[in-house]
Order: sequence, then structure tokens, then C-alpha cells
Amino acid sequence: MSTKSISELVNNASCQDDYDPNSMQVNQARKYIREYLSPVSEKENITLHSALGRVLAEDIISESNVPNHDNSAMDGYAFNANDVAKTGESRLHIIGTAFAGNAFEGVIAQGECVRIMTGAVLPKGADTVIAQERVTISEESISFSENPKQGMNVRYAGEDLKIGQVVLGAGHVIKAADLGLLASLGVGQINVYRKLRVAFFSTGDELVSIGQVLKTGQVYDSNRYTLYGMLTRLGVEVIDMGVVGDNPEMLEQTLVNAAAAADVIITSGGVSVGAADFMKELLAKMGQVVFWKIAMKPGRPLAYGKVGQAHYFGLPGNPVAVMVTFYQFVREAMLYLMGQPSPTPLPLLNVSCTEEIRKLKGRTEFQRGILFTDDDGIWKVKPTGNQGSGILSSMSTANCFIVLHADTGNLEAGATVQVQILEGII
Repeated sequence: MSTKSISELVNNASCQDDYDPNSMQVNQARKYIREYLSPVSEKENITLHSALGRVLAEDIISESNVPNHDNSAMDGYAFNANDVAKTGESRLHIIGTAFAGNAFEGVIAQGECVRIMTGAVLPKGADTVIAQERVTISEESISFSENPKQGMNVRYAGEDLKIGQVVLGAGHVIKAADLGLLASLGVGQINVYRKLRVAFFSTGDELVSIGQVLKTGQVYDSNRYTLYGMLTRLGVEVIDMGVVGDNPEMLEQTLVNAAAAADVIITSGGVSVGAADFMKELLAKMGQVVFWKIAMKPGRPLAYGKVGQAHYFGLPGNPVAVMVTFYQFVREAMLYLMGQPSPTPLPLLNVSCTEEIRKLKGRTEFQRGILFTDDDGIWKVKPTGNQGSGILSSMSTANCFIVLHADTGNLEAGATVQVQILEGII
């Protein structure tokens, strides 16, 4: 848990050689945010059916071997490979059948075999299984021309999981495969961190909620809906506090209510330098907040800090900038706050861009792109078109970000670029 005060960063900024609030690089902003995060610590016990997407609060230790017996990996015949090798006998007498859940109780002797089904316990005296497709059956015997290797088609006890093994560690996010893994151990309930509570609202007199009639100069508030979708995908408890106009008293009361109800507060709009942007003054009064101009496009203005005990993220007002800053800063921070000790950053893949790109050096750009395969099955990317921060349709069209780093300038068609795939995170 972080014990640093954000005010120390503001008051002692000169001690940080690379700290420049007026031109903060993307990676540097991520680093500073991480230093001041305090993950949730409260735990709750839930059933396996409710565990998908939750974060483990304790290690899961295997109390049994999986599988718990040596068993057959396929339908066939079980026998002792050493006996066959010694005698050279390739004809074996069938003395019974082993089913999954109904083991053969006898012992296999030299010259004998047992018909065995996939998953059935390997009979005593047997160490190998030959697939049924590789034998010839004659009356109560089988014969084969090529001896299988010893141990072939056998799954050994503890081959998947061993007693005492850490199966899943604290901080692990439960996936669909994990549900089956835990069930294979007989685990029906697990301890997880409680859900992160996130309150969010939009600011600005120009914003109107869906269902109201637009007046001149007004627009429908789309940011709350994109934020709701992104937060829901993260699996947090969502608290939608609506639209708050440019009224200092209303904004202050909303912040007070949000800080009392949530672990994290996210706002969109009100963190730039407009005359009606009251958020800076309020946040200076109510908490410890730093304002940065990030060297990126879209999404230059960004605020981070604490309001009461709640972490605060102030995002820009433009629709695309809200989504870009959420994915580049808020998402990873939220995963850490939820209890993941080392959230996996979004992977960057190298592909060829089919169109030229115009870009100024000195800032990181996240252009919306369409990742596709050409006629030869090779992955390539192309920009969606207009890259303006108000073109929300570009986020619906895109399936990736084209990530252009600060030291990258104009690119010709065919140049290699890095992309972040959006599928699975939007």
C-alpha cells in the first residue's frame, strides 16, 4: 500500500529530474500514478459460480493429485509392456473391461490385457495402453504388429496438479478455465478481494442526458455510456452519478458524495483551462490532485490524485480522448487497485501499415486502426480515417490502436507500426 502523499510530488517537483507537468510523457505518467495507488484489502468468500473475473485474495493450494490415479488417455487395451518385450508375444488374452468410474478389480498377468476406456483407472499390473485402432480382435484376444512404447497413452497421477502445489496465486484474475481447474480440485468457494467501487460523472452545461430535447449548442452525453461499458468489462461496482453542470456548489456536493461512496472517482471534462472549468479549484480545495498535460494525442489534459480517501482520475471531455486515456492510464491502475500485483500491460504487435501516416515528433499518438489479413493471410493495419478526438464513430469502427511513439515522425505506406488490439478490452 502506498504511503506517499501526492502533495509531495507537487511541492517537491524540482526533485524529480523528469517531472514536467506541462509535457508529461505517457510512460512517466503511468509510473507516477502507480506510486500512489492503494489496492483494496477487504476480502469476501464467494461460490465458484460467482467467481468469474474476480481477483483471488489468497493462494489456492492443491489438496489432492489431479488426476488422482494413473488412467488411460484413450479407448484401447491396457497391458504390461515389459512382459510383451520379454516374451515377444504380440497376442494377449482379454480378461475384463475397465470403465471410467468403474475400475477393473483384478491384476493383469503376463499374456493378458484389459479393455479400457478413456479416463478409466489403469489396472494393477498394467503400464501401457494401446489404442483400439491399432489392434486386431479375434474372439477373446487382441494382436498387434508394432509394440507401443512403455507408458504410452497413460496419464499419471499428479500429472496436472500435485498435492501441496500452488494452483493459483493471490492476485490472479479468475478466468473460465480457472473455474474448471478449481472444480477439478473439489473447491466450491474461494476468498477474493471485494469489488472496487467506482463513481463517475460528466461535467459541462452543454451536456444533455438521453431522452431530453437538445437546445442550440447542446450535445448528448456519450462519455458516461462508454465509461459504463469499459468499467463493466473490468468487473467493478459501477456508480453512475449522471451529468453535473458548470456549477461549483453542485460539483462540490457531487464530489463529496462520490468520495463517500466509492474507491475511485472518474470525471470527464473540466480538467482543461477553460474559464468555466471549476474542477481545478474544487479539487485543490477538497483533495490532493496533480494536473498534467500529457505529451499524447488524443487526450492531452489529465488529472490524478485523491479526493478524501478515493482515488481520482480527471479525463478530458472529448469522447475519443476519454476512451484513450482510460485504456492508457486508468485501466492498468484499476487492475492494480482491484488486487492484481502486476497487471499485464496491453501487448504491442508489429504489423505493416498500408497507408501513410502524418505525425509530429515529441508526443505519443494513439490512432484508431483496423487490423486485417491480406490475401496472403498476413496481418496488416490501416487507419480508420479522420483521427479527431471528437470522432467517436472511429472507436466503433476500430479494432486496434496504432501506437506511434514520441520519437516517431511521418511514416510512408508499408512502414512497420505497433498496434494494441482492442478486442476483449472494450
